[in-house]
Amino acid sequence: MSEVHRTALVDPAAKLARGVTVGPYSVIGPKVELGEGTWIGAHVVLDGRIKIGRDNKIFHFASLGAPPQDKKYGGEPTSVEIGDGNTIREYCTFSCGTVQDVGVTRIGNDNWIMAYVHIAHDCQVGDHTVFANVATLAGHVQVGDYAVLGGFTGAHQFVSIGAHSITGVATVLLQDLPPYVMAAGNTAKPFGINSEGLKRRGFAAGKITTIKRAYKTLYRSGLALEDARRRIAHQAAKSPELQVLVEFLGRSQRGIVR
Repeated sequence: MSEVHRTALVDPAAKLARGVTVGPYSVIGPKVELGEGTWIGAHVVLDGRIKIGRDNKIFHFASLGAPPQDKKYGGEPTSVEIGDGNTIREYCTFSCGTVQDVGVTRIGNDNWIMAYVHIAHDCQVGDHTVFANVATLAGHVQVGDYAVLGGFTGAHQFVSIGAHSITGVATVLLQDLPPYVMAAGNTAKPFGINSEGLKRRGFAAGKITTIKRAYKTLYRSGLALEDARRRIAHQAAKSPELQVLVEFLGRSQRGIVR
């Protein structure tokens, strides 16, 4: 039903679905579940309570599901959940959650996660994201759908990264990055909207223009954040694509990149 290399160590209690492949010298713990068609490369370690969906590719030397790098962690039964169709490249590390938060580190579907990416405890990552090499999330970070993190991007704990946003190389996020916004620098500054990414995802020209107008309201109008949010909320009544931005601004706890 599954193809396990003779040198791999797979605990008898692990649950491997049909079509799973496990490469040489990989280690699969007793509380691991692997969905149909998932491929595990060489020297991968899947530890702790971790549930991985179908058709994922996890490359060599990744370590997923181990205890968090958090001194408060006391061995509680927390976990990692990974959806379907993800590509996770070499040397990635994803930690399990903590009881101080939701207790689960979640990765959604169809994410493209390059080498040496670290996703810390209790992070919540959506669908269709791209993490370039060595992008790093501290604990409790949230990442929206279609976000793109440039290489060596670092996100402070509890930061939220909005849908369709994008960061440049070596960006440091100490505050929340709103949806659609491009940011770069240490510390991050905004540089317009992710127009090219929106075009690739089928956003019509009129919608992109509306998002640009909202960006100007947020960053160039001189309005206080709450006043800008109210004005964008008024615009969102006729432009539903702005609703995700309004909701993001309404729940931001750390302030936004400005």
